[in-house]
Amino acid sequence: MISVLLVAGVLVAMFVAYNIGGSTTGPAFGPAVGADAISKPVAAALMGVFFFLGAWTLGRNVVTKLGSELVVDTGIFTLESSIAVLFFIGVALLVGNVYGVPASTSMTAVGAIAGLGLAGGVLDLAVMGEIVVWWVVSPIVGFWVSLIIGRYFYARLNGLVAMDRSTGPLFDVDRSGLVPVPRVHRTTNRRELAGTFTVVAIGCLMAFSSGTSNIANAVAPLVGSGELAMNPAIVFGGVAVTVGAFTIARRTLETMGSDITELPLTAAIVVASVSSTLVVFLSALGIPASFVIIATMSIVGLGWGRATRPMTAPEVVTGDGGSPVTVDALAADEEGETLPPIGAEDAEDIPSPGALFNPVTTARVVMMQNVVPAIATAGAYLTFRFVPIFGF
Repeated sequence: MISVLLVAGVLVAMFVAYNIGGSTTGPAFGPAVGADAISKPVAAALMGVFFFLGAWTLGRNVVTKLGSELVVDTGIFTLESSIAVLFFIGVALLVGNVYGVPASTSMTAVGAIAGLGLAGGVLDLAVMGEIVVWWVVSPIVGFWVSLIIGRYFYARLNGLVAMDRSTGPLFDVDRSGLVPVPRVHRTTNRRELAGTFTVVAIGCLMAFSSGTSNIANAVAPLVGSGELAMNPAIVFGGVAVTVGAFTIARRTLETMGSDITELPLTAAIVVASVSSTLVVFLSALGIPASFVIIATMSIVGLGWGRATRPMTAPEVVTGDGGSPVTVDALAADEEGETLPPIGAEDAEDIPSPGALFNPVTTARVVMMQNVVPAIATAGAYLTFRFVPIFGF
């Protein structure tokens, strides 16, 4: 017979997943909704489908890592301790929301479980060290990849992706038959269709990457306790994320209040592509990744790369004039013809370093990204160590 405590644990896990759906749908599909490419209900449906696909495929790797490998004795995951861990995850994320910072659910979940493991003396330091190393390396990789794209490829990419919206809607809906059939509106051009497809596809990739990493944050403690099997846990989490996408995500879709969706469309696509690809890669390794931190450093790298496009290497380093030898001079072909200067394609629209990222905001985000998991870790450790009912 199913215990009341197990039902409570499932409900708490679904509440965490519900908030994940609400907070991640906006960054994933905000650009598509803002460009009138898809409606909010369609965005919510796509979020639910692709999140579930990510959770069902690669997400179980991260669930296993958090639920059974981060601690050397899974017996520490009792129902009571699992519910408490989920509680600390929720409280810590609430602190981030109060300060207007999209906190990393992955880092917060790892912190809460690590606090439990420390209190019980069963934390696997090797696994924890592996996770922390990837947390350091992945934002650096995202920064440099985005910087290279911003410096050398952004202008041409912008020429391919940038959308000039026509006056009419993208599609007309033919309701003459039993099933409504969407048809391309007469004013819609091929470039507009290509841009629409691109931005929606990127949103689907972000939703998939969210599923690969974030499902573990909601269900790993219960799966680790052995009280809930992997497959039903993923189903419960996927349902809760979808409900969150259809309800509380409407606000994030309206305001697009995240660092990613406030970027120009092309920049948003670059940041989302780089960040999502890294998250999917880490999830395949079983590493719970922080999409927000990777995306933040990707924004910084992209902004820095674009801002330094017309500059020589010495000017980038010293901040003032340098030698006339530029990267373009090294790009001359064998016949002596040179390519256009790096910044020629968009020299009149080169942003300042602060145009694509605000240093103060970036510092606040990075600081809170460390404070929130620390709260979860410290709260979990102190509770499990000194509250008698847990018996550690």
